[in-house]
Amino acid sequence: MIKKILIANRGEIAVRIVRACAEMGIRSVAIYSEADRHALHVKRADEAHSIGAEPLAGYLNPRKLVNLAVETGCDALHPGYGFLSENAELAEICAQRGIKFIGPSAEVIRRMGDKTEARRSMIAAGVPCTPGTEGNVADLAEALREGERIGYPVMLKATSGGGGRGIRRCNSAEELEQNFPRVISEATKAFGSAEVFLEKCIVNPKHIEAQVLADSFGNTVHLFERDCSIQRRNQKLIEIAPSPQLTPEQRAYIGDLAVRAAKAVGYENAGTVEFLLADGEVYFMEMNTRVQVEHTITEEITGIDIVREQIRIASGLPLSVKQEDIQYRGYALQFRINAEDPKNNFLPSFGKITRYYAPGGPGVRTDTAIYTGYTIPPYYDSMCLKLIVWALTWEEAMDRGLRALDDMRVQGVKTTAAYYQEILSNPEFRSGQFNTSFVESHPELTNYSIKRKPDELALAIAAAIAAHAGL
Repeated sequence: MIKKILIANRGEIAVRIVRACAEMGIRSVAIYSEADRHALHVKRADEAHSIGAEPLAGYLNPRKLVNLAVETGCDALHPGYGFLSENAELAEICAQRGIKFIGPSAEVIRRMGDKTEARRSMIAAGVPCTPGTEGNVADLAEALREGERIGYPVMLKATSGGGGRGIRRCNSAEELEQNFPRVISEATKAFGSAEVFLEKCIVNPKHIEAQVLADSFGNTVHLFERDCSIQRRNQKLIEIAPSPQLTPEQRAYIGDLAVRAAKAVGYENAGTVEFLLADGEVYFMEMNTRVQVEHTITEEITGIDIVREQIRIASGLPLSVKQEDIQYRGYALQFRINAEDPKNNFLPSFGKITRYYAPGGPGVRTDTAIYTGYTIPPYYDSMCLKLIVWALTWEEAMDRGLRALDDMRVQGVKTTAAYYQEILSNPEFRSGQFNTSFVESHPELTNYSIKRKPDELALAIAAAIAAHAGL
């Protein structure tokens, strides 16, 4: 069994992994830049080590991270999500230095990280894919020819892309011509690769993803699906498990496809297979070779600790569950509470948290790294916390979400919490029938008014009086 883990990440996912380590009797080692010196993951881990003053460089240096793992006596490294979590070089260096990488092999990361290679692998495995180019397009001229062949609208995508970046919808040849250099530039800056390809644009689909777990003994299971259709500019906002939009037959079919996809590439550890659903047809989109931000809601409906399973698998142990033992119960929703102002085009709102109060009660969970007095640095993702609610029925889950969002207090920065309350009150969302166009189709939901709570108003008045009195 793994004895000590270096957590090559920060923020709430680092705290999440620290907690799993504590429950399993494993020592945890945190890392931090100068901007993260007072971060919660640094306070909670058994050990914490500086990776330099620069906000990003240390988190993105695979050799430095593995060297630190060796120096601190770790026998494993957990990459979390983001940063180097899908970096084949990190997995490769871990293998060279005798450090267990808590994730799939470098070969599988490369194979599934290359979107055109992933498409070829899925087609060979009989997993349906959207129509598109067989490989990368060499230049704009070839892209224009392929666009005409596939038929507009098309999606121009970075081959090494992810997280909603390096992707543009093109409704015509003119738009493809305009977007081509932009995607090339974005892909080069974000992923270090200028390779792009084209796919047919599935208009207003539902975005469904399936969680899989696979061990080194050939056992592969799915933990049902999550619905990620509520998103803005390809960035997920609210995630739901299971999807209220699937029939039992569709649920079984998508779960089977996800297992087939994982087996086809010899997958090991936790992963997510993402699909688009439109007009009853399911299309493979991509596979994420890491733990997802939204893994929490799958844990809530199945009772399976995904991070614990990741560590067990990396330790060489078999899965603790078989497919026939995995059941789901109720509905769970996750709200990404971002430090953004929805009323101002979701402008980031970094700064000091003057007051934080976590919601509670039955079926409420918060995964976060913020606390009262914490300053959100401007160098990283704007997510403050993940608020997760669970209830037996879809209606109860939505109502519990409304209550929990109202319970929560995050003061000092603007957040997306009030916006999510508007979504939860929307009849279309409450009907359980929506797609990826929901956010852009409902711009009126940002026209909410923010009424200050009595206690907040009293606090503001007291502060003003104290300031006037020179206290």
